[in-house]
Amino acid sequence: MITIAPERPEDRWEVEALYDLCFAPGRTALSSYRLRDDVAPVRALSQVARDDDGILAGAIRFWPVHVGQADALLLGPVAAHPTRQGEGIGSSLIRDSLWKAEHSHWDRVLLVGDAPYYQRFGFARLSGVEMPPPTNPERILGLSLCPGAWAGVQGKVRRWTGAAQR
Repeated sequence: MITIAPERPEDRWEVEALYDLCFAPGRTALSSYRLRDDVAPVRALSQVARDDDGILAGAIRFWPVHVGQADALLLGPVAAHPTRQGEGIGSSLIRDSLWKAEHSHWDRVLLVGDAPYYQRFGFARLSGVEMPPPTNPERILGLSLCPGAWAGVQGKVRRWTGAAQR
């Protein structure tokens, strides 16, 4: 049995080790990490999945960003431990955290990823939204948490400089 719970500060290094295991070396050199520099993840939405023995099976984080004149959540990273992949842990983390995001008064979510995977959660390609280079524009995906949330939203994705996170 897997239990999903909010990520706690003491989980940080274990989650970072999971991300190091699941992603290519140099993952922190990706342009999306420049949007995370010196910005805290949205604690209410960042979660861990643990098995009955308390072993970390997966994790997800969200970060606040600005897109043009709008605010959005940047989803990622999300990962399931390689020995637990195929069990639906990543999907469960995504679904649960998106539900929480919708009920936390966020309007839109952004990510860089594979459309065939993320379409099942409602994500679609965004046009007019520019991630820092080098990002393939075909991989910039968005999800509206309320009707029309992405309508008219365009521009560069920038680091969060707003007030306290929601």
